[in-house]
Amino acid sequence: MKEKIDAEANSVNNRTIIQEAATLKEEVMITKVIDGLSFDLKEDFDFEFIAEYGQVFAVFDKQDSGNLCFGVQNPYKKLFLKIAGAATTESSTNGDETISRLQSTIAVYEELCHPRLIGMVEHKEIKEGYLAVFDWFEGECMGKQYQSFHKFIALPLEEKLSIYNDILLFHIHANERGYIAIDFYDGCIMYDFRTKQTMICDVEFYQKKPVINTMGRMWGSTRYMSPEEFQLGAEIDERSNVFVMGATAFQLFGGGLDRSFEQWKGTERHYAIALKAVNEDKSERYPTINEYYEAWMKES
Repeated sequence: MKEKIDAEANSVNNRTIIQEAATLKEEVMITKVIDGLSFDLKEDFDFEFIAEYGQVFAVFDKQDSGNLCFGVQNPYKKLFLKIAGAATTESSTNGDETISRLQSTIAVYEELCHPRLIGMVEHKEIKEGYLAVFDWFEGECMGKQYQSFHKFIALPLEEKLSIYNDILLFHIHANERGYIAIDFYDGCIMYDFRTKQTMICDVEFYQKKPVINTMGRMWGSTRYMSPEEFQLGAEIDERSNVFVMGATAFQLFGGGLDRSFEQWKGTERHYAIALKAVNEDKSERYPTINEYYEAWMKES
């Protein structure tokens, strides 16, 4: 019996050692340094190709999308590099999924080309990954996770109305091209406070109609998502995008998810229009994004 107990104890100890070793292995990070800027990865990755685009001046390595991004500058211009395949520390997907998603994004950017959408310069396969190169935009992100979010909220009403108009016009364009805006939220909005220019920077999950919810809870920020984006089997359509645009209005002019009039900073009529857009009952919303836009602009 003693031998059996000792054997079982040794077995438990061995499993514990293996588990601890696995945990330690998972926690080991590789620190990379490019042009004096450091960042961490779970595994090593070859970044030699970056030098052909210029010198790195910014690194964006905390996205849960799995993409690793760089700002680079050469004698002619600044560029934004988006890389799939590197094992980032915050990634919620594996390398193959990230590569496949970035590759599928290429056609979306090409079909939705617009003055308010970040321009794509080129894209290509790289060793163990995929690269998309975009124009650099000298703006700040409106995402709630960034300090610049509060700068957006504090802007004068007229300036925010101009930003919102740009957002609406881009999504009218996207709708005309047959796309539904999936995962649009304030993190997709950039703004240059100096030139007062708005830019959309991420359309990675936009999909061509028809779109059916095959996930249950879809990709996106709860603050912007329509009820049908939580309902397995529901159709995500133009009325869903009307909801997203209404939710965007409440983020810019109101209290976000607190959609009370007390939190609203615009006109009473604009409040009523935005409130209709975010009706839980899809049939009670504006049927098209164009009709929503016309109602909004009539009161501007």
